[in-house]
Amino acid sequence: MLLKRTHSPHRPWLLVLVLALALVLAACGEEEKEPEATPEPTEEETVTLGLAVSTLQNPFFVSLRDGAQTAANRLGVELVVKDAADDVEQQKTQVQELIDAGVDAILINPVDGDAIVPAIEAANAANIPVLTIDRSASGGQIVSHIASDNLAGGRMAAEYLAESLGGTGKVIELEGVPGTSAAQQRGAGFNEAIAESEGIEVIARQTANFNREEGKTVFAQLLDQYDEIDGVFAHNDEMILGAIEAAKEAGRAADIRFVGFDAVEDAVNAVESGDLLATIAQQPQEMGRLGVESAVKHLNGEDIPESVPVDLALITK
Repeated sequence: MLLKRTHSPHRPWLLVLVLALALVLAACGEEEKEPEATPEPTEEETVTLGLAVSTLQNPFFVSLRDGAQTAANRLGVELVVKDAADDVEQQKTQVQELIDAGVDAILINPVDGDAIVPAIEAANAANIPVLTIDRSASGGQIVSHIASDNLAGGRMAAEYLAESLGGTGKVIELEGVPGTSAAQQRGAGFNEAIAESEGIEVIARQTANFNREEGKTVFAQLLDQYDEIDGVFAHNDEMILGAIEAAKEAGRAADIRFVGFDAVEDAVNAVESGDLLATIAQQPQEMGRLGVESAVKHLNGEDIPESVPVDLALITK
């Protein structure tokens, strides 16, 4: 049987349809590309430092804060200042507030070197670096301590007072807050040096907590108690200025030689007027500056010393 080949009829319209369909499918397969958004420029985060100060009622620490603020402004960092008003519990709460706020580092001028340790340990646990200024802490991890050599300052005060008394006389020591390194070290330096003068007797040591009014009250009581007082050393100028007021009111200021510590403005003026024999200059503004600069260097990954000394000077007329 012979099979006959058949041919499909020519259909040009079908070819056109297939080509059109292919073009449509190709167009649908391409995803429309949206123009890429230009990323917004990100601002560099500001470094924030916390400064926990023992009290701003003392002009020494006002100067320390001012030095820290000046350095912070220059370096473009934010400084959050907390004033504990010499209240241990309040300072611990304030340090915790700085931790909760997420500051980058904390500078602490402790009210009490022992009591502040749990707050420092809380900052350590939060990976927030801690530096101490003027007064040290007895525990916790401290990146650096910025302070004068208080031991040397106490010796300097004792040596000058002993020299002015000619190596003989009865003296009184007005002590600062017992739990502070400043009081402990200044007292230790003073007593080590004054003991080298066999003719000088320390007849009393009384705490006046670095406070001018307490210095006046305590010394007024000592004036009533002792008929002979040749010299007085106080662990800071606030107490010695209070003692001078008490001695003036008792009519005995001219008979007593007074030596202070810190060289605050009122004390320097008292040296110029002759009311105060001498004071030890600590440069609190320099401490504040060095504290902020050290914290920023540490945050930038730079090595900083564990102890940053600040020079002392004897201020006399």
